[in-house]
Amino acid sequence: MKTQLRKGAHAVFNIQFHIVFVTKYRKSVINEAILSKLGVVFSRVCEKRKCTLLEFNGEEDHVHLLVDAHPDNNISQLVSSLKSASSRIIRKEFEIYLKQFYWKKEDPSFWTDTYCIVSTGGAPLEVVKEYIQSQENPKS
Repeated sequence: MKTQLRKGAHAVFNIQFHIVFVTKYRKSVINEAILSKLGVVFSRVCEKRKCTLLEFNGEEDHVHLLVDAHPDNNISQLVSSLKSASSRIIRKEFEIYLKQFYWKKEDPSFWTDTYCIVSTGGAPLEVVKEYIQSQENPKS
């Protein structure tokens, strides 16, 4: 399978991340309607950040995103945008349903403060290391 590279004004790149968000207190609150809305929100945020949501799915207490990122993005800011936008919209649109799980007004979070992010795609790390090590040294 050939690597697909994206092009920017001054860069050619291929950056993918596997991101996992977990619900606050690991509550099993994600239903079909919330999962569907999360997909829409994440896609919209990614688009605004010059990214693409390649894959998305989840279970009752966590979600997985596969994001094709643009190098202009700061990873922590991208994650923050994804979490804050989705939390705000889900807490607003599903307020009545979520009240049975989250009742504190002063803590309007939908997600835990933590997240998991793993770089994906491209060659295995050992192959990249070998390639870099095999480069010819400059002549003196």
